[in-house]
Amino acid sequence: MRNPRIYAPVQLQEYQPVDLPESAANHVGRVLRMKPSDPLILFNGEGGCWQARINAVSKKQVQVVPLEFMPIDKESPLTISLGQTLSRGERMDYAIQKAVEAGVTEITPLFTERCEVKLNSERADKRLRHWQQIIISACEQCGRNIVPVIHSPVPVSEWVANRNTDLKFVLHHRTKQALTGYDSPKTVSLLIGPEGGLTADEISTAEGQGFNPLVLGPRVLRTETAPVAAISLMQYLWGDWS
Repeated sequence: MRNPRIYAPVQLQEYQPVDLPESAANHVGRVLRMKPSDPLILFNGEGGCWQARINAVSKKQVQVVPLEFMPIDKESPLTISLGQTLSRGERMDYAIQKAVEAGVTEITPLFTERCEVKLNSERADKRLRHWQQIIISACEQCGRNIVPVIHSPVPVSEWVANRNTDLKFVLHHRTKQALTGYDSPKTVSLLIGPEGGLTADEISTAEGQGFNPLVLGPRVLRTETAPVAAISLMQYLWGDWS
C-alpha cells in the first residue's frame, strides 16, 4: 500500500486530529484520491516526520491523525547557500528542484546584467509562491523533513555583499581553480551566473567580497545544470555523500 509523504505546516501531536492545509488537502483528496484509513507520512518542516492515517475526506477538507513520530534526519552537515541567477521557465524550476534534492539549505534568485528575466513585484510574488511549491514537492519526493528557504530575488551585488560563510565560490570559465585544496567547511555560498555567464565586472565584484573562482571541468554547463554539479561535488567532499 502506498504511503505518500505530505508537507503540512501545522502543529502535529500524537493522536490529535488535524485538518490539512488547502493545498495539501487538495493533493491528498483530489490528486491522490486517498480515502479514510489510508496511511500517509506527514512532516511540518520542524524536523522528523509522522506516520499518520486519514480520518475523514470531504470535498474541501482532509482530516488526518498523527500516530507515531519518527525522528528521521536527512539534512546534510554542510550548509549551502545558493545564489542562482534567474532563468526562464522550466530551467529555473529544474535548478531549484535538483538543488533541493542535492541538499541545498537556502536559495536566492538573482538579477544579473545578462539575466533575461524581468519581474515586477506582482510577478515576483507569484514566482516565489511557485518556487516554494517546487521546493515542497522536492522535499516530499526525496525524504527531506526540513524545507529549504527561498528568498525574494535581489541584485547579485547585494547578495555577494551579504554572504558570511566559511567558503564562497563563483563558478565561471575564466579560471583554472578547481574545488580542491580547501579546508573542510561547515557553510558554503555558491554563485551561479545566467545562460550568457557573469560579466567580468560581476566576477570581480564577487571576488572582491571573498568569493573564490571555481571551474568544474573543461565543458560549459548550463545555468540549471551548474548548481546541481557543484553542490553534488561539495556534498561528496564535505557533506554526506559517499
